[in-house]
Amino acid sequence: MACHIFLLVTLTLLCTIEADNSSIGCGQIRLACGASTPTDGDSDDRTWHSDIDSEFAPSLEGSAIALDPFLTTVPYKTARIFTSSYTYSFPVRPGRMFLRLYFYPTTYGNYAPSNACFRVTASNLVIFENLCASQTSLTVVSSLFREYSLNVTSGNLHLSFSPSTHHKGSYAFVNGIEIIVPTPDLFTTTIPTLANGGNPDPFPIDPATGFQTMYRLNVGGPDISPHDDIDFYRTWYEDSPYLYNGALSVCPLINDNITVTYTPSVPNYTAPVDVYLTARSMGQDAQVNLKYNLTWILPIDAGFFYLLRFHFCENQYPITKVNQRSFFIYINNQTAQTEMDVIAWSGGIGRTAYTDYAIITSGTGQTDLWVALHPDLTTRPEYYDAILNGLEVFKLQNYQDNSLAALQPPLPPPPSPPDHVEPNNDKPAGARKRNSKGAVPAAIAGTVGAFALLLLTCFGKYIISRWKEIARNYRTRTGNKHLMTPQVEGNNLPSVMCHHFTFKQIQAATNNFDETFLLGKGGFGNVYRGKIDGGVQVAIKRGNPLSQQGLREFRNEIGTLSMLRHRHLVSLIGYCEQNNEMILVYDYMAHGTLQEQLYSIKRRSPLPWKQRLEICIGAARGLQYLHTGAKQTIIHRDVKTANILLDDKFVAKVADFGLSKANLDVDDTHVSTAVKGTFGYLDPEYFRRKQLTRKSDVYAFGVVLFEVLCARPVINIQLPEEQVSLREWALSCQKNGVLSEIIDPHLQGEITPECFRKFTETAEQCVADRSIDRPSMGDVLSNLQVALQLQERTGVNNSNGEAPLSIAKTKVDSAAGPSTNSTMSITGQGVVFSDMTHTEGR
Repeated sequence: MACHIFLLVTLTLLCTIEADNSSIGCGQIRLACGASTPTDGDSDDRTWHSDIDSEFAPSLEGSAIALDPFLTTVPYKTARIFTSSYTYSFPVRPGRMFLRLYFYPTTYGNYAPSNACFRVTASNLVIFENLCASQTSLTVVSSLFREYSLNVTSGNLHLSFSPSTHHKGSYAFVNGIEIIVPTPDLFTTTIPTLANGGNPDPFPIDPATGFQTMYRLNVGGPDISPHDDIDFYRTWYEDSPYLYNGALSVCPLINDNITVTYTPSVPNYTAPVDVYLTARSMGQDAQVNLKYNLTWILPIDAGFFYLLRFHFCENQYPITKVNQRSFFIYINNQTAQTEMDVIAWSGGIGRTAYTDYAIITSGTGQTDLWVALHPDLTTRPEYYDAILNGLEVFKLQNYQDNSLAALQPPLPPPPSPPDHVEPNNDKPAGARKRNSKGAVPAAIAGTVGAFALLLLTCFGKYIISRWKEIARNYRTRTGNKHLMTPQVEGNNLPSVMCHHFTFKQIQAATNNFDETFLLGKGGFGNVYRGKIDGGVQVAIKRGNPLSQQGLREFRNEIGTLSMLRHRHLVSLIGYCEQNNEMILVYDYMAHGTLQEQLYSIKRRSPLPWKQRLEICIGAARGLQYLHTGAKQTIIHRDVKTANILLDDKFVAKVADFGLSKANLDVDDTHVSTAVKGTFGYLDPEYFRRKQLTRKSDVYAFGVVLFEVLCARPVINIQLPEEQVSLREWALSCQKNGVLSEIIDPHLQGEITPECFRKFTETAEQCVADRSIDRPSMGDVLSNLQVALQLQERTGVNNSNGEAPLSIAKTKVDSAAGPSTNSTMSITGQGVVFSDMTHTEGR
């Protein structure tokens, strides 16, 4: 202990020695960018140095601009403006460190805040992408502050600012740069638990991962300003702005008789004493507590993994013994922890503890993170209550694009700030005020609206620009402005525009249906490859007059696809209804159907496991959009591998909407209708009750997951009776613990055990007999994303030392090709409708 005290005193003395005019000893670097001389200490007694003539800013470029002299808050008094890319270089010791960036969006001379759009990278990690600082901070928070924890492996941290290439006249700027190095690894020393609804999985985090601080809350207490090196100058904010129905909760009084005791697993730099001395609980009325959740709502960026750290310390008498207070922890309506007993967890009153959880979010833009506590009566505790002392939320680096950056909204510039306005207290990303009812203020509502507008603008262009261009070209050439009002299973839909091709145009595109252009045959008819619009490849499906599928399915397909545009839904370009022909024109899918890729003898090489996972995730996204993202809930009704198409980059597209059914309202639970679909994928509950639900699609998709894993037809009558149905055979093997013995032999050594367990559990849940026991499509998507992450994170050297799944010699010919039964015939590339042996099912 004496040695540790001596070392701490020595380091403190060293920290008071200035290394040069731009750095502070002990690795603490603070640059007031644009300042001509060192600045006076800020409100926390930290000294900021100029970046002029700094060793960290060689050949410094850009303009140094000072703001109104009445503006006294450091480091916002000056700014450095960049009209071209520039990089600061900080020599640091390898290890983990805090990086903090400070911005004050305002008019800098001739530089308007609306043009401050730029990108920031820290070495090879993107932390801002086309950031428009004035739009992000809006008018409520006049300053913008971001904090990151980075693991730098080399001897230098390179911080680059680059004006946006997509915004004319853009520039980059920064007011302050702060680096605290080295810092201990606060994030990856423990393994968090993945909050996935009562079946928690360990979620090891790569030590190289970058983090962004989204929230650091002193629950039940006031703001805690940065004050010393031990806490690395972190700020903790009060939690009340984020409480939902916060009036029901109480903040226990600080007990002067309580001494906070840090434990070996929770050192004193984990959080300040004041965090553990304050807390928020539900109150003393047990009956009231059983009727509500103690809830916080925190806006975050969608599409990332997050680490949540809950800080606990029992500081309130009479809670001194185990099983006096036990509670649930819920994250985004998923059970993260049962029987949370702080005394049992920490070892006694006044002792510190924390627990970590990881979650995954999907989509883009901004979403809400819900954190809730509720009494757990399982162990019959003495008090029906819950408690929380502190909460931290960190965004994890996305390894796919090596980024922490979220999409920023293209808002109009905010009003100019009034004269001599001081910046508000700096808050991490996401720290926006919320009232006790959980309502987001107008500034955040504007941000969310702007995100939606940006997504509609950018994503819409990405998806439909090609379709619009083709349609526009043909309308221009032919003068055809045909509008069609389709019918979907008897429900009237709004008029939609869908290009109407003439039969001559279709003949020209296919060289009069030349057999060399034939891609495949399906239940609706033949599918041909064609070229339109001067060479654009398309798939042209020509209806067979003898087909069991006729005008109803034809119009249903047009009606459904004309009103839908999504990256993971097949795009309908147009149709032809001339000369008694029924012809549909789609985007060309270069790699055909998933079914063909899985077990066609024509495939060149088997799909690797990770690619199969990504295809399943893409198809799940398309189905989730049908269920929840469209104006009407759309049930596909014929989900199968033959109806999942793959483009030139193997992006999955859900196809075949001839049997789809649209609910009148997203809240409708089912549609009573005749049974249609494909045997092997058909929901048994739907078959019995003739009530179609979204869970019918989930069931069929579960069969698809088993098919992707095993690469064999879902019905194969050539196999022994117990193996004819893939679903029944897979569930039997799963129950007996031998499912790994029937998977595709080509996956030998590719699947990690963690990923295998998550994937097969998801498939098993999807094909439950009762629809009520099946997950929603959104939950399926989340589980598959987790499976992919587990595959990527564990790889060959997974955390528990297990090798990737080895496949024993299969008991059956699991890769057996399709049977000669017409039900399972391989459909051709681009096929959207398919055959069924039993006509009453279609």
